[in-house]
Amino acid sequence: MRKGTTMAKVKNDQHTNPKSDIEIAQGANMLPIEKVAAEKLGIGAEHLESYGHYKAKLSLDYIDTLKEKKDGKLILVTAISPTTAGEGKTTTTVGLGDALNRIGKRAIICLREPSLGPCFGMKGGAAGGGYAQVVPMEDINLHFTGDFHAIGAANNLLAAMIDNHIYWHENDKTLLDNRRVTWRRALDMNDRSLRDIVTSLGGVANGAPRQGGFDITVASEVMAILCLSKDLTDLQRRLGNIIVGYSRERKPVTANDLQAAGAMSALLKDAIKPNLVQTMENNPAFIHGGPFANIAHGCNTIMATQTALKLGEYVVTEAGFGADLGAEKFFDIKCRKAGLKPDLVVLVATIRALKMHGGVEKADLKEENLAALEAGFVNLERHVSNISHFGMKTVVAINKFSADTAAEVEMVKQKCAELGVEAVESDHWGNGSAGAEDLAKAVVASVEKGESNFHPLYPDKMTLWNKIRTIATSLYGAEDVIADKKIREQINALQKDYGHFPICIAKTQYSFSTDPDLRGAPSGHAVPIREVRLSGGAEFLVVVCGEIMTMPGLPRVPAATNIHIDKDGRIAGLF
Repeated sequence: MRKGTTMAKVKNDQHTNPKSDIEIAQGANMLPIEKVAAEKLGIGAEHLESYGHYKAKLSLDYIDTLKEKKDGKLILVTAISPTTAGEGKTTTTVGLGDALNRIGKRAIICLREPSLGPCFGMKGGAAGGGYAQVVPMEDINLHFTGDFHAIGAANNLLAAMIDNHIYWHENDKTLLDNRRVTWRRALDMNDRSLRDIVTSLGGVANGAPRQGGFDITVASEVMAILCLSKDLTDLQRRLGNIIVGYSRERKPVTANDLQAAGAMSALLKDAIKPNLVQTMENNPAFIHGGPFANIAHGCNTIMATQTALKLGEYVVTEAGFGADLGAEKFFDIKCRKAGLKPDLVVLVATIRALKMHGGVEKADLKEENLAALEAGFVNLERHVSNISHFGMKTVVAINKFSADTAAEVEMVKQKCAELGVEAVESDHWGNGSAGAEDLAKAVVASVEKGESNFHPLYPDKMTLWNKIRTIATSLYGAEDVIADKKIREQINALQKDYGHFPICIAKTQYSFSTDPDLRGAPSGHAVPIREVRLSGGAEFLVVVCGEIMTMPGLPRVPAATNIHIDKDGRIAGLF
């Protein structure tokens, strides 16, 4: 067990004398994961596969025994459109989970695994912040239990088998055409130089040269499949249905056609098991899967969420970026496929971010500015309205920052009340569960009223084009979607066999539009479709809009430049 400073001793001075996230995390009093599992969930050590003292995977055999248990209440934490000012969705998820346990509810947290790309890039880690974190923070943000490596390996095994297939069957016109390969390689790192590459140079022995590229691992269809699979059988079925390209006769070629699904499944046999860790207050958290919501479906695994629902009274989970992306995909993809029926949405906002949506530059956010706050409130208002399209009730969590003024907080509460929505200030960052107690009570009160009546935004039978248009016009405030003739013909061709698939839109997270600089709640814009990608295994259609990249790049000064190991072997600079 790590020795650290107790919560009671440090909570009150975080706003005046803040410690870094990693400093706080390294001072946590962690319990052995077997003790957390036994005391909080009633799970014996024989059902855990330990990765050191503080991380474990839950066995699939044990998960199978839970199927007949009654589900707990499902809370989705989402947020307003993100800004560089910060919103704190994961931090709020952790803080709310801790606070629910504090007020006597058996609550479990379900999060996504962080990617190394943003961790070493601009965004930093994704284990919460302040006194609302999951631990061990360094392990979770770095290699964790190796799930991402397994996903990347499975992805790239398929890529290797594709090129091997082309090498040995080059003259067979009924098989894969090397000009029509759609499968890309994957790497869990931001590396813009790998977006577009040429492979197999160097002569005949190295194969047939072709254009290809890398996506970041979280954008791989293998990641989406892992997150949407219900069990090992479903996993292998979905992997086999991956469409890797087309023959010269333009017929789809799948991973099953290459006999790759079995080996890919073997690489993922441990990765599919949910990972159990703890919060700084020793409450259980499942962290499993990690697709981005701006380029994938942005939710943790179905297996983790469903397992948590069988074990807890309340399950608090999050979906990536703003509600227009993460929440929409949570509802329209994850809930649709898993048969989940969420009970409440918690929409996270910060005074800082709302002022930024109102036109204030980041350097000036510490100054009270009620006019900008009112102007930026339209972003929160749009998200509240969007959530209601799914039949869901919303509670707004005002994630407290040190510079917030009483007048600013009161304005947000008042304007939320005018929308018929309760807003609660929460200081989980500074005070852990004690700071989120009011939020937890508001969540329980709302859930117990049973006012949510969840339904997806669109039915399965709606055409693919109309599904895309419905999302854009109903949630983004767009006038219409636009696409050139080639894209329209592609969507029309997919309609016959895949028209029942849901839509996974890839676009900037910073705006309702495809322009990342257009803050607030823009309306009347057009959403341009750049490309569509059929995910036959994940069973959705990826619609790439605007300039969004499925392989991000590093910023001018990457976070990696500040990360190092001290003389005692402790990691520093990770945030």
